[in-house]
Amino acid sequence: MRPSLAVLSGRSAWKGPYFVSFPNLREALQNNVPIKTQARSCTILPNFVGIKFQVHNGKEFIDVQVTQDMIGHKLGEFAHTKKRFTYRQTKNK
Repeated sequence: MRPSLAVLSGRSAWKGPYFVSFPNLREALQNNVPIKTQARSCTILPNFVGIKFQVHNGKEFIDVQVTQDMIGHKLGEFAHTKKRFTYRQTKNK
């Protein structure tokens, strides 16, 4: 276990990273089937690289393809819960 990953996550080093066991993880790697989950607080582990997740953002499921740079982060960081606000141009100028 790397203590540096635990320090970044704000969780005690002796506890280790928080993750959820996905029973269809092997099937997802072989068949390239996305895993549907609502576990936004699950830490991305090195064996998740290359797997596509569908992470729930409160309204819908967002597709997230896990890459090498995402290791140590949470799944919820890549499925935003709020839309970007933009001003609309009105007819009256």
